[in-house]
Amino acid sequence: MSKKVKSLIEKELSGKLRGVEGLAVLNPRGINAIKNNNLRRRLHEKGVRMTVVRNTLARRAVGDGKLKGFDKLLDGPSAVIYGDASLPTIARMLMDEKKNDDTLEFRGVFFDGEVYVGPKGLEQVSKLPTREEAIAQVVGALLGPGRKLAAAIKGPGGRLGAVLKTIEEKAKEKEPTTATA
Repeated sequence: MSKKVKSLIEKELSGKLRGVEGLAVLNPRGINAIKNNNLRRRLHEKGVRMTVVRNTLARRAVGDGKLKGFDKLLDGPSAVIYGDASLPTIARMLMDEKKNDDTLEFRGVFFDGEVYVGPKGLEQVSKLPTREEAIAQVVGALLGPGRKLAAAIKGPGGRLGAVLKTIEEKAKEKEPTTATA
């Protein structure tokens, strides 16, 4: 391959990976064309792309960006999986694909500067909460003490209100009897 072709491929790859914060890597060897096409189609339906890359060009395309360090996963033929979905969602999709096809060989996942190697790394990432799930957990954690505080304040106040209401009702019952006598 000439230098011009390599530089064009490198520019295209850097453009594709520019906004990506994390990705998964798998070995495309052993996947026939039909399985490859079906896998790409299923991933594409969910907003995820799979690109087979040359390792040296991928290293150069990433440079010093957010994906610096993912090259530890590049060994032999490599396919990079990235997309709009969160990385735990992508990892869950890939775990489902692994159930359908045992020939898939995962190298690992890279995001937030951390490398999760192999199928165990992929499984570990798939168990992480997605962005939406994490936000829901934080909101739940913030609202929990507030609910307890409101219940603690409302409880004694409610009891005090009930006692005052009972005293008021008893006072009203006694008023008519003292006025008639």
